Amino acid sequence: MEKLSERRVLGATGLEVPPVIFGTSALGNLYRALTYEEKRRIAEQWFENVAPPVVLDSAGKYGAGLALETLGRLLEDLSIPPGDVVISNKLGWKRVPLEGSEPTFERGAWVGIEHDAVQAISYRGIRECWEQGCELLGGRYRPGLASVHDPDEWLAAAEGPTDRSRRLDDLLEAYRALGELKHAGGISAVGIGAKDWTVIREVTDLIDLDWVMFACSFTVYTHPAELRELVSRLRERGVGIINSAVFNAGFLTGGEYFDYRKADPAADAPLFRWRERFLELCAAHQVVPSEACVEFGLSLPGIASIALNTGNPRHVPANVRSVTAKAPPEFWQQMKSAGLIDPAYPYLG
Repeated sequence: MEKLSERRVLGATGLEVPPVIFGTSALGNLYRALTYEEKRRIAEQWFENVAPPVVLDSAGKYGAGLALETLGRLLEDLSIPPGDVVISNKLGWKRVPLEGSEPTFERGAWVGIEHDAVQAISYRGIRECWEQGCELLGGRYRPGLASVHDPDEWLAAAEGPTDRSRRLDDLLEAYRALGELKHAGGISAVGIGAKDWTVIREVTDLIDLDWVMFACSFTVYTHPAELRELVSRLRERGVGIINSAVFNAGFLTGGEYFDYRKADPAADAPLFRWRERFLELCAAHQVVPSEACVEFGLSLPGIASIALNTGNPRHVPANVRSVTAKAPPEFWQQMKSAGLIDPAYPYLG
């Protein structure tokens, strides 16, 4: 089996990344608890399908640190040389003791975990998250990329304009901490990951970042012109761009969840109609729906890589193949004529 060897430069960072990077939330027991052997088979597939260095995206939030802890153990067990892996750690959630019967953060999302997590976005909080993340990874493997995780949720929780201003100050202080870590050589590039792309725009207007990760923002379902303009501006500034959650958290390809909430057939009827027509066109043109989502997600100039996540090791090879799959132009033309994507979108069809 030939490994994916293509590399793309992540903006002005100079870091060469494959067009697919792997998310690790499944290692933190997202929605279901995998056995260690299941997680090991997933990790084996990463390195069997992509030539090194393989890029892995993790976070202290994933299973309250379980994903980081498991990742470090897996890399050791598989004898992966540190130079064959690049780890991105999204910071801002810190592991704390579990005091009740279940975690207090994202109830129902994380299964069978033994710790809780609290948000810690501040200068001190980010330093603590960084140190804890390195400890959970086990010492031999350290993140090369770091970002602030969920700053959009942090700001959205504000109780009025004054509180939001305070929270924004805390966020900027968190980036001061990351800047110091980068200056000291602890990390090579500083970024941001958010579901609300307007917060990415706000933050990148205030400070210079090396890379950004959009989630549930630029997909075949949702791709507003204002976001495309932002990507173009970031590209001109040399900011590297990673796209994630291009299935809108699985809904577009048949899942129950849309942007991490369970979709309701009545309240979300337009979503279900869009998906039904999308799947019909995919079938008519013999296009794999997930491959269409990935192709669209990579089509905008400036996007270097797609972050894909799975809890099934058998899905990893298909995820890797998806970044090279191409649907016929006629498919994209019909997507436009059916009003499923912006008819003015210039990069497909």
